[in-house]
Amino acid sequence: MANQAHTPENSPAKSPAHSAVGSGVSRAQSDTGGGVRFPPRGEPVFHGLNRIGLGALYMKEVRRFLKVQTQTIWAPAVTTLLFLVIFTVALGREGREVLGVSFATFVAPGLILMGMMQNAFANSSFSLLSGKIQGTIIDLLMPPLSEGELMAGIVAAAVTRAVMVGLAVAAAMLLWPGVSLAMAHVWAVVWFGLMGSVMLALVGLLTSVWAEKFDHNAAITNFVVAPLSLLSGTFYVIDNLSPLFQAISRANPFFYVISGFRYGFLGQSDIGNTDMAVLHGALGIGLFNLVLAFVVYRVLKSGWKLKS
Repeated sequence: MANQAHTPENSPAKSPAHSAVGSGVSRAQSDTGGGVRFPPRGEPVFHGLNRIGLGALYMKEVRRFLKVQTQTIWAPAVTTLLFLVIFTVALGREGREVLGVSFATFVAPGLILMGMMQNAFANSSFSLLSGKIQGTIIDLLMPPLSEGELMAGIVAAAVTRAVMVGLAVAAAMLLWPGVSLAMAHVWAVVWFGLMGSVMLALVGLLTSVWAEKFDHNAAITNFVVAPLSLLSGTFYVIDNLSPLFQAISRANPFFYVISGFRYGFLGQSDIGNTDMAVLHGALGIGLFNLVLAFVVYRVLKSGWKLKS
């Protein structure tokens, strides 16, 4: 009977989880000579892409602006439509044409993209800044998300808001007589629309890292984003400017984005006289965004103004 009490058949059954834990502990003990070895502090446990965390961050950012969609989606559409009404009434009563189309049709693509870019900036520039001011920045820094995943989630949500605003603005403009939004080159509309939104989302994210209060954010909006948007050829072609101001306009990345986006609708652009010039502009904007994304990634990696 004594021998029977110690047989394996009569010993308590072990659960699979207990067996797995036991085998893991035994392997750790064998590797360290009997002691349990844990990963060093700061060493990442997740390897590869954290899809669940990235998706959760993206949905959090999207739901944040959808909760106040009257302010974040529909209000920009109404404001941009007012721009169209004011300029067409003031300048287009005599049938003025630009690039062979009516002034309303000429200015509509630029207004659509301007609304998209400004709202992409507004969305991404609020994310980290609100966390720093409210003391909830730890909720974004503590989850197992890499700097690249944090940047991708915030930028993707900002681009989503920009696309929604663009669709709302386009729908509102179709209600105004004399506006045609027929597309001549779909690829240019998609490429320049996305690249412009990504560019401003990255600038907004960099601003939210640098800013310490909402006044800093407003300063970038009023003194950088708004002037570059309005002086990018949205309401005019740069051929009407003096050579000096034409050179200044060509140094503005907003000019290439808006002119390329307009090329997608009208088939004409003041970037150059050939389609190859527009293609070069598209490649240039893509390269500019890659450089900007690398800069933002390095700033996030350093923890500047985030972990101090």
